[in-house]
Amino acid sequence: MSRRYAALAATLIAAVLSSASVLAQGNPIRIGAINPYSGPVALYGDEVSRGYQLALDEVNAKGGVLGRKVELLRGDAGNPQQGIAAVEKLATQDKVDLFVGTYISAVSNAASDAALRYGKIYWDTNALAADLTARGLPNFVRSGPYAMNFAQVSVSGTKDLLAPALGKPLKDIKIWIEHEDSIYGTSIAQLQKELLEKEGARIVGVGSHNFRAIDLTDSILRAKGAAPDIWINTGYVPDGNLLLRTMRDQGFKPQAILLVGTGDTFETLDALGAEYLEGIAVVGYPRPDQTESYGPGAGAYLDAYKKKYDRDPIAPQSMTAYVGMKMLLEAVAAAGSTDMEKVRAAAAKMDKPFKSYATGFGVKFDAQFQNTRALPTVVQWQSGKIVTVYPNDAARPGVKPVNLPRK
Repeated sequence: MSRRYAALAATLIAAVLSSASVLAQGNPIRIGAINPYSGPVALYGDEVSRGYQLALDEVNAKGGVLGRKVELLRGDAGNPQQGIAAVEKLATQDKVDLFVGTYISAVSNAASDAALRYGKIYWDTNALAADLTARGLPNFVRSGPYAMNFAQVSVSGTKDLLAPALGKPLKDIKIWIEHEDSIYGTSIAQLQKELLEKEGARIVGVGSHNFRAIDLTDSILRAKGAAPDIWINTGYVPDGNLLLRTMRDQGFKPQAILLVGTGDTFETLDALGAEYLEGIAVVGYPRPDQTESYGPGAGAYLDAYKKKYDRDPIAPQSMTAYVGMKMLLEAVAAAGSTDMEKVRAAAAKMDKPFKSYATGFGVKFDAQFQNTRALPTVVQWQSGKIVTVYPNDAARPGVKPVNLPRK
């Protein structure tokens, strides 16, 4: 009888364990992606989430994370209030385990604070404002570059790439700094001014504007009046395109134009045309055209994107989102949990050198959980296409700047 009971008990235990395993496999890790999926920049919120989905496809094909498949749920947010509402819905109704984002810094600011109220990690891959990590929120991690990095690369690119092409030392170059007026553009512009002045450049003006403005003539006329050699603008797609059209219409022709964070997608090409854009440089998220030694896996990412979406990437933000999601999933796997504190503790131990990911990023978080090994690159419009031109080891052999000074 004892052997019979033992056998029966073993059978019951096996059945329970089997049921638990099936239940675990049927209970996916759910990640809420906060981005604008409607409105003027919806195209780019969609593009960020395409990068996330490619990373999820990759890990799910290998069995998922912690023995569970991973799902992405979208939260549409084009402003801070919508960000809060999206987090509340995803946390209470959809029961997500984690949050990622975000194309708009102001949305990230509000949404990450809302996520903290539900005890959820907010892993940001794309927002740039310096204030996001400076707040010290205990649930916030940023895997991608931030304002300081974009400011640093815009300054080093100006010094090492643009100034030599113009045939002048930086101290003899006059620069106008323009920016959209949210925490994103303002934080980058402040750092640009500080760093450029340290390098000896002459800042002849700083202008700001709202990225939703329908007329930016005053912004262009003020800059034109200062006669800068280089005009630098940090903004989004709508205001960037409007500023460039207004420059063309007003006959404002600086020798070099450097856009920061935007201006490197087909929307700008459609709006301005290849001839006008020739030689315009952009400090932006790394692109798949960079060398494989700089960004290992960039080619495979591009192939996966084309296979899934039947087109080239719409914007470079998707590859940075893809890499950021891979980092998040690595942290969850190392933590053995989606718990906020455990994921952050696992993230704190991550340590990979530059050139470990498709973007050229490595990973090492500072005390504020900002990844210190994530940098943008400089690209340039050449014959209607965008090519990586800086840093030198990211640019393909034979690639060099063109049309500087601009004709």
